[in-house]
Parts: sequence; structure tokens; C-alpha cells
Amino acid sequence: QVQLVESGGGLVQAGGSLRLSCTTSGRTFSSYTMGWFRQAPGKEREFVEGISRTGGTPYYTDSVKGRFTISRDNAKNTVYLQMNSLKPEDTAVYYCAASNYDYVHTDLTNWDYWGKGTLVTVSS
Repeated sequence: QVQLVESGGGLVQAGGSLRLSCTTSGRTFSSYTMGWFRQAPGKEREFVEGISRTGGTPYYTDSVKGRFTISRDNAKNTVYLQMNSLKPEDTAVYYCAASNYDYVHTDLTNWDYWGKGTLVTVSS
């Protein structure tokens, strides 16, 4: 079993930055593909960005292109999401997820483990 714990959420003004962290415990962190998802009020959970086991070229959704960057530190069992130029529409609960697949999937059903989420609120 893998436990994922997110941190770093909070309230920020539009144009500001936040860095989310997700620390895992359990099976070897480096064996998982990692990703970030988000769920805005009244909306479905959606894929944001993912990164392979070795930290290769990340895959992201178009709405965060050029603004969000995922990275991982396998020595620290942690994956990060650096969020810059935040917009009010980025307001959501952000979830960390881990997958046993070799590559990033945008489909939620292909992710095996989930954190409880951290709230990001962007004010206008």
C-alpha cells in the first residue's frame, strides 16, 4: 500500500505562485509514475500534469502549459508541482496520484493511489 500526502496549498492572488509537494510512503517511490489532478467546485476531477518514473519529459494539460511544472526527487520520495502565473480558474483541490503504468495517463481510472488533496484558492 502507498500513502500520498499533499502539502503547499493555500490562498494566493492572481499572478502569484505556489509549490505543491506530495510525499509518499510505502513501496519504492521511483517505481511509480506520478501525477497531479485537480477538482474545482461542481466539476469533475481533471488531469493536470504527470511525470514518468525516471523524471522524463512531463505531460500536461493545455490549460497549464507554460505556467505549471512537475518534477520529482526520487531520493526524497517527493513529487512537486510548481504553479506560476496563477489564475482564478486554477482554484481547486489538487490531488497527487501514483500509477503502476510505465507512462502518464490522463484517465483517472489508470491511477492506483491517491492523496486526500490540498486546496488552492486564487483570488482575483
